[in-house]
Formats: sequence, structure tokens, C-alpha cells
Amino acid sequence: MRTALLLSGGMDSVAIAYWLRPEVGITVAYGQRAAHAEIRAAAAVCEVLNIEHHVIEANLSALGSGDMAGVAPATLAPVSEWWPYRNQMLVTLAAMKAVTLDVSKLLIGSLRTDGIHADGKPEFIKAMSAVLRCQEGAIALEAPAIELSGAELIKTSGVKNDLLAWAHSCHVANEACGLCRGCRKHYETLEELGFEPY
Repeated sequence: MRTALLLSGGMDSVAIAYWLRPEVGITVAYGQRAAHAEIRAAAAVCEVLNIEHHVIEANLSALGSGDMAGVAPATLAPVSEWWPYRNQMLVTLAAMKAVTLDVSKLLIGSLRTDGIHADGKPEFIKAMSAVLRCQEGAIALEAPAIELSGAELIKTSGVKNDLLAWAHSCHVANEACGLCRGCRKHYETLEELGFEPY
């Protein structure tokens, strides 16, 4: 049974890659502003951990919203980085690749704190898993850190600092802006773990 991880190159997916060592990492460049840095980070982590890495290129920026798309958030947006149906899109694209790689389990890095998004909740993971399992390949979707915060995940995973240093969490640029919600979450998690602020 082969396992794949949706590997954005952010802190959470890097920690899960170290913790669970999936055979495959899948990074999706979907038109997000920080796509280049996410691919770079994910590739570096996969090389260190000897994980097979695949990149899917599907520019959906015309359908984006908010910080990651570089446009004003939609009126429905619960937070500034909201992108409509983002996790559904990422899971679908990753599963399309995973099924060709004999993957039977797909992991996503949703955390307890991602519940602010409808597609970051346990019921979404369960529903999407049911959709995948009723199709050819019967891939199961799991969110192994869904009950953890970012700091709890890093502690649980035991990820090494030198690997975590590759993580790119910025939502708006290929170099960390330090101001967006992604960067703030990154810094807050490090502070919670006892690291000095940058």
C-alpha cells in the first residue's frame, strides 16, 4: 500500500512528511502567488527524506480569491487567503496523479486550527474520502494532524530544525513577506515552540 502526501512545502506538510514518511509527495502549482517557493521547499524536503516527488501544474488563478491569488477576497471569504473550493481542488488533482502511481492513501495537512475553513474540518475530510473511495482506485483521504495545532504537530512529528527551515508558509510571495496570515502563523508557531522571534 503506497501513501502520498499533499506537500505544499509549508511547515505543516513538512512536519507530516518527516513524521509519516509517505512514499510519494505531490505538490500542486495551481496559480498561487508563492507556487515557485512551495515547489522549491517541497522538492528539497523530498530529496532529504528520499520521497518520490511529483509536481502538478494547473493554473487556476482566474478562479482564485484573496491573498494567494493576488486579488480582493470574495464576499464569502471567512479569511483573507480563502480560495473557493481550494482543498477540494487540491485533493482532486492530487488523486488524479496518485491513482496512476498505485497510491491507496492520500494525506492532507489539515490541522485543528484550520476549522475556520469549511474544507479544513473533519466532516469535509470524511466526505471527500467517501467521494474518492467510490471511484476507481478507491483512494482513502486522511488528515493525520486534524486534531493538532501547528506546534503540537511539530512536537509530535519530531521534525528536525534543519528540515523545517526549508518550509515556506507565505501566501503572497516567493520570499516571506512577514505580514500575511501564512507568515504570521509560521512565526507564532515558532514562538510557541520557544524559538526567538525573527
